[in-house]
Amino acid sequence: MFDALEILLLSFALPAIRADLGLTTTQGGLLATATLLGIGVSSVTVGWLADNYGRKRALMLSLAVFGVFTAAILVVPSFTLFVVLRFLAGMGLGGVWGVVSAYVVETWPAAQRGRAVAFVLSSFPVGGVVAALMSGALLPNWRLLFFLGGVGVVVPLVIVGVFFRESAEWARQKTTPVKVTEIFAPELRRRTLLGAVVAGFAMFGAWGASTWLPTYLQVDKGVPGPTVAMFLLVLNLGMFVGYNVFGLIADRIGHKYALVLSLAGVALTLPLYVVAADRTALLWLGPMFAFFAAYAGIFGVYLGELFPTRVRTTGAGFCYNIARGVSAFAPLTLGVLATGSGLGAGLLVCAGFMACAALAMTLLPDLRRTTTPQPQAVHG
Repeated sequence: MFDALEILLLSFALPAIRADLGLTTTQGGLLATATLLGIGVSSVTVGWLADNYGRKRALMLSLAVFGVFTAAILVVPSFTLFVVLRFLAGMGLGGVWGVVSAYVVETWPAAQRGRAVAFVLSSFPVGGVVAALMSGALLPNWRLLFFLGGVGVVVPLVIVGVFFRESAEWARQKTTPVKVTEIFAPELRRRTLLGAVVAGFAMFGAWGASTWLPTYLQVDKGVPGPTVAMFLLVLNLGMFVGYNVFGLIADRIGHKYALVLSLAGVALTLPLYVVAADRTALLWLGPMFAFFAAYAGIFGVYLGELFPTRVRTTGAGFCYNIARGVSAFAPLTLGVLATGSGLGAGLLVCAGFMACAALAMTLLPDLRRTTTPQPQAVHG
């Protein structure tokens, strides 16, 4: 939930920030890019910490980092320091996803991991709702908005500190120090690279679409601003349901094929949304394609199982967060494309990225049916 809250607070607050600080459109975009680049860097740093020093310790550090640097925006004096704070907050933010995913994989029975991880990550759209409510109550005071968003991290910090135990599986497997290069050892290299490619395609399409969708509805489809907000609320509800339903599907048919189904579903339904002729169709088709957009939840369990315990957080975090870092350039790329061909064409390109992710996913193993021992990381 705090993952979504942290990212979306900036989206809601950006008009007020630009007005107060006199920022150009490019400078405003750099604030979002800095956050996603920080997330990309965390793909290696926090994963390494979690695999060497424990899941609980790394999770608390990640929460504290993005909480402190988000709250510090209360007194940010300049645009340059604002970019630095967003980058550092992104580093903490990116670490949360990888550590939480590995923790749930290691503490839940294999037959229930899909629904467990999907339920945890389905709080992402809930974070979007919280961000909208906070923004509505506090804007245009964006400094106070970020301060309260950062201070709010005290809640999950207390929960993790008091109620979480260290992963017993990690404790049993810990031997010699983990090196980041282990995820590129011959027996893991293919999984690492393919996992990053699949997540990269999916995240590029996802961030491109989510960034420009509100503008598309308002400008190309003529939907009034307040109605756009309602459309996006309904869309997020569809996503919440999709996360949890796909968690059950993943435990039934296997995590690989649930991912293929989810990604292919978005690739097929997003174009229908783009060509919808009226607002009624848009209202129904939005939750439909959002329902299929459950891949992030299934990635949480699949990427965690793709790697042995020793390098699980490093490997899974690298695949997913390096993809989120690359996706920092998706809004700009789609914006350039839209200049010549329109936002509808840009959204169709996003659907194409989802189709590529679904196809690449078929090249990864079906871990449910793997009969040979899982590859082990090489270490000395």
